[in-house]
Amino acid sequence: MEGPTLKELAVQALSSVEHGYDLLAPKFDATPFRTPDWMLAATITALREHGPFERGLDVCTGTGAGLELLKEATSEPPTGVDFSAGMLEQAGAAHPGADLVRADARALPFEAAYDLVVSFGALGHFLPEERPPLFDGIFRALRPGGVFALPVSRAPGPTHPAYWLLTGFDLAMRVRNAVWRPKFVMYYRTHPRPALFADLTDAGFVVETTPMPGVGELIVARKAG
Repeated sequence: MEGPTLKELAVQALSSVEHGYDLLAPKFDATPFRTPDWMLAATITALREHGPFERGLDVCTGTGAGLELLKEATSEPPTGVDFSAGMLEQAGAAHPGADLVRADARALPFEAAYDLVVSFGALGHFLPEERPPLFDGIFRALRPGGVFALPVSRAPGPTHPAYWLLTGFDLAMRVRNAVWRPKFVMYYRTHPRPALFADLTDAGFVVETTPMPGVGELIVARKAG
């Protein structure tokens, strides 16, 4: 599969988040934005001590990389939710047995239906004030005792070039969103670890972490029950 051209990426970047991903969907898996297989493998390994799990949900599933993990980590067919129809179309083609739901992750339509929820690479699409409704919806979607598993890569420090690359990207996106409509919300440095822990705790979760050697850590937020 050929990746998107610079022109196609530019058109996506000047669109809304939803329409941008609709446009990018047919070529998304050929971009660096797809969750890499090594991240999925590390997450499966880290989850083993927290299971077993029956039914799983992938929030902001995109083309369905997280559905592959859920097929291995859970005993029932997985569910994926996304608000991009184009991304869900690609996920359906790749995972015909999955249950796919089009919905806004800030208003999830599930109630005590799952015992594992995962999400990969999606937090940058939510402003800090949008995390509480996101986490509240995930909490409601879980059965008592269920787990929300959130893999987090090791953040680069100020001495690493990647730190300044990500900081520069966020600055460019803020300038873009200040002068262009519709906004495209995608930031890398708006969800530091202490803020995530505070928001998850406020939603009612009991939070712990499991190391993922060479990758980062798995934030494990459990709904008491």
